[in-house]
Amino acid sequence: MDTEKAPSVQSKVEHVVDYEEDALSETSVNDFGRGNGSFMTAYFNVTCVVAGTGTLGLPQAFAKGGWLGILILLLSYGMAIYSGIVLIRCLYHKPGHRIHDYKGMGTAAFGIAGYIIASALHFLNLFGCPALYVVLAAGNFGKLLEGTAGELDRNTWTCIIGCILLIPSLVLKTLREITVISSIGAICTMMAVFIVLVESPIYHKSHPDVHRDGVIWPGFPSALATIAFSYGGNNTYPHVEHALKKPHHWTYALIAGLSTCTVLYFLTSIPAYYAFGSDAASPIYDSLPAGTGQTIAIIVMTIHVILAIPIYTTSFSLEFEKWTRADEQRLGKFGAWVARAVIRTCTMAILVILAIFIPFFDDFMGLIGALANCGLVFLLPILCYLKLTGIRNKPWYELAFCCLTLLLGIVGVVFGSKDAIENLIKDFNGTKGAE
Repeated sequence: MDTEKAPSVQSKVEHVVDYEEDALSETSVNDFGRGNGSFMTAYFNVTCVVAGTGTLGLPQAFAKGGWLGILILLLSYGMAIYSGIVLIRCLYHKPGHRIHDYKGMGTAAFGIAGYIIASALHFLNLFGCPALYVVLAAGNFGKLLEGTAGELDRNTWTCIIGCILLIPSLVLKTLREITVISSIGAICTMMAVFIVLVESPIYHKSHPDVHRDGVIWPGFPSALATIAFSYGGNNTYPHVEHALKKPHHWTYALIAGLSTCTVLYFLTSIPAYYAFGSDAASPIYDSLPAGTGQTIAIIVMTIHVILAIPIYTTSFSLEFEKWTRADEQRLGKFGAWVARAVIRTCTMAILVILAIFIPFFDDFMGLIGALANCGLVFLLPILCYLKLTGIRNKPWYELAFCCLTLLLGIVGVVFGSKDAIENLIKDFNGTKGAE
């Protein structure tokens, strides 16, 4: 029956998970309707999704972990590639069927418990990242307009940004229209990396005696959490792969995309840590000397996060609208628009409230990296892969790599979250840096 059905299925680049179907069935999608995406399309999507604000926190990750950060970054790079490959293998573990997304994979492997855990990590990522971006954008606007007629406090800028970003969420119905702007984010990230790469050696010439460490073991979990945040993107991979016309291109596109991101990460983290040492800030442009370079870096990264936020908010809204059946078929055209407007307005309001009450970029990023991204990148794909495809049919070296990945994931989730929460408590109490 599946083979008769497949040729008539139209391309489904976008499809939102049916929660009840995922919770009750091992395979939520049993057709192979695909998009017309090419290798370059998938490569560009991976690069745009992964390369972003995580780049800005990597120098501070090195400041927390020392030059050991190079090893952590290389390990995370290899593990992120492996995780992305086995994640897609899990989707096709049953011949003739394809699981649609992350939550369906969790359901197939561990039943309702897997569904709950995968959903929690997925939605933490969808809410945490844009809230973090709102924090960064509000701080940047305040810094850029400080001392001018447009000077406003952080909370006011947070509310203004939320109102502005609500407009595209209400006007544009699906991700198809919004993701057109994703390429601008990658260009902005590359510009910021170039500025850091140029400014760091200049700063080092005038400040040659900065302090650097080889290994800082207590800072290892925090460094790992920040680096995990930099490789976040796994929950979008099923959709990117499904949009490929030739699915075997996925592995090559993933490797090429993550390799590009890793090159950008090294071009940022190594020169910046060498120049600023233990004083490297997050975001790193806060460490740059005041001037044109710092201003341009702030502007381009502000553009990047402003354009990225609607992608996250619309992703969440589409899934919530599907779950609540807020569609034209049930509510009519006007009723569906009203329901969509209410859902998306509430979503943006929650993000603004989070950004107002947690205005600490570096430690907020550490918490999201530890809780959501360590789980999404290092833990869940590996556990589901071993559960769905078996353990005894794997060579010993692959199992050893799986164990190492799981170990780092556990360290990142447990100790990275602990460090981030402790630092956030110090932030709220005003005692951070007072020791």
